[in-house]
Amino acid sequence: MTEEKKISVIKAELKAASEDMLPLFIAEYQQDERSGVKALVEQARRKLEKYRRELERTEKLKRYEREYAGYTAICGIDEVGRGPLAGPVVAGAVILPKDCDILYINDSKKLTEKKREELYHVIMEKAVAVGIGMAGPQRIDEINILQATYEAMREAVGKLAVKPDLLLNDAVTIPQIDIRQVPIIKGDAKSISIGAASIVAKVTRDRLMVEYDKVMPEYGFASNKGYGSAAHIEALKKYGPSPIHRKTFIKNFME
Repeated sequence: MTEEKKISVIKAELKAASEDMLPLFIAEYQQDERSGVKALVEQARRKLEKYRRELERTEKLKRYEREYAGYTAICGIDEVGRGPLAGPVVAGAVILPKDCDILYINDSKKLTEKKREELYHVIMEKAVAVGIGMAGPQRIDEINILQATYEAMREAVGKLAVKPDLLLNDAVTIPQIDIRQVPIIKGDAKSISIGAASIVAKVTRDRLMVEYDKVMPEYGFASNKGYGSAAHIEALKKYGPSPIHRKTFIKNFME
């Protein structure tokens, strides 16, 4: 029966098949002796294996969520932007559903920009609640980056539509919060909730820096996101600081 079907049609079927449909695709065409179909079946097997590995990896990412499953609303918290010379520090707080089925969540730095954008939309759609907090350059200069980070994190938690009863934090313990906290070293790669928060924070901040670039293109904020690249430092010396530069971070680069 499959002999009558053109390979181009079968190829289109594979392209359209979701991961859970791959076993059916393999079962339907694995007896086809045509080399082109054999290659497509092998491609489907590789995709299926990759999908199964991702399922396993994601289950491991839920370790802390399972460990603290007795809590009603577990919130992951992470920040991005502690190191740049310009722009705010941004914190994300995310409460995922108990039966979260989102795949490919990871430390945002390990994902491509395209993947982060895709996951951002999925997280915003499926999360129980999302909160975002920021501390701007002036505030960072005023109270230092660590305190500004804590402030952004408290703001992110405060903006959640659902109050969490447990916080899973990437490495830190946030002062002035009356919710139980579990700091996890490299938590954005170990907890699905923290990983989701890191993606939300990263995409939010990156988008903001792209907008700043439209107003102040000379600094290259769209590409460097405020970090101290050679071109950014050169522009800083040439044009002087912008309103979003952190004065306490750029002292070494200014005359």
